[in-house]
Amino acid sequence: MCSLALFPPPLPSGQVTLYEANNELVSGGSPDCYEKQHWEPPSLNFPRETLKPHSRPESSSKAAFLDHKDTLWMRSAGACCLILVFFFNLYGFRSDSAVRSFAWHPHTDKFAVALLDDSIKIYNSRSATAPTLKHRLQRNVSAMQWKPLCASALAVACHTCLLVWHVDPTSLSTRPSSGCAQVLSHPGHSPVTSIAWSPSGSLLVSASPVDTAMMVWDVAAENCVPLQRVGGGGVTNVSWSPDGSRLLAATPSALFRVWETRMWTCERWPCLKGRCQSGCWSPDGSRLLFSVQGEMVIYALTFSDMTGGPKSAAVVADLSETTFSGTGGEITVGGEVQSLAWDPSGERLAVLLKGTEQYRSWSASFNSVQIVLEFDHCQQQAAKNAPVVPYSL
Repeated sequence: MCSLALFPPPLPSGQVTLYEANNELVSGGSPDCYEKQHWEPPSLNFPRETLKPHSRPESSSKAAFLDHKDTLWMRSAGACCLILVFFFNLYGFRSDSAVRSFAWHPHTDKFAVALLDDSIKIYNSRSATAPTLKHRLQRNVSAMQWKPLCASALAVACHTCLLVWHVDPTSLSTRPSSGCAQVLSHPGHSPVTSIAWSPSGSLLVSASPVDTAMMVWDVAAENCVPLQRVGGGGVTNVSWSPDGSRLLAATPSALFRVWETRMWTCERWPCLKGRCQSGCWSPDGSRLLFSVQGEMVIYALTFSDMTGGPKSAAVVADLSETTFSGTGGEITVGGEVQSLAWDPSGERLAVLLKGTEQYRSWSASFNSVQIVLEFDHCQQQAAKNAPVVPYSL
């Protein structure tokens, strides 16, 4: 089984992993180490004292932000790198941070940053212009996602609605009009804290932890279809499989659902110890990796059009605490899995481990081939009636 014991010792203090070259991770201690990159990442500095936050009601989406002590540069250290691009999917932002949300464009060197004052800045490697997006309904921004196969559309999850901005990438305007934003709202569907575009960009799903229904939006027509099931409370996280055939919907309680998108039926997966903390899909959409609150392992499910949904989940990685000896003494790494992100090429799996009072948070990068092989082995054992894990339909 994959475990942290197979990893090399962590980098010494002051060093960070920057990028991958020739199948090796390159580390450094300053932005001067970017000589191998195709473009120079912008210097981003957002002093908190210059940003005036809006008044936030008690029912706002503040709880959607996770505590994190890294600086923005540390989170963007691999901004244009071969491997660390997908690490941005891992991180939440602390509630008092100047940065609220971050979204990479899936096809080009462009990203959006949502700030404490609910303004959004867009940075593009091919333009010196950084547009600022503001709207009167753009409050308590909790998530953003660029539309696939489109250079201009950015969906933004707000307190009372969804905004879909259409910003011409060739425009020289630094302050696009609010008329460039579509407003999508539905009664009782707030605060919106999670969104996901379908891989084709034709549909947009939104979710709220206090609304038991997900909304599937036809953005062009500006209408939606609610998808509702009893049990679990609201929906905390949605994630579309890359092939568009399935949709993960996590809830605040100890269960999650996997929807198939042809007939929009779902499978209900209960968890024993806690809620589904995070989930990610393999590039072909056939496998789902997920973590459970309070557990130090990664589970996997496999899906097939021939055999239907899986019957049980398998443990494919153990992230229990492991102690490494280094030049600065012993370092303990491991713990509860906070977030997962699978490299679109299928080569790497990034895992964010939750820190404790004694140990800080760590990120680990697995070779996903090991994960797949481990999962296939678990399936073979299950076929021989060997116990796998108690998560089943």
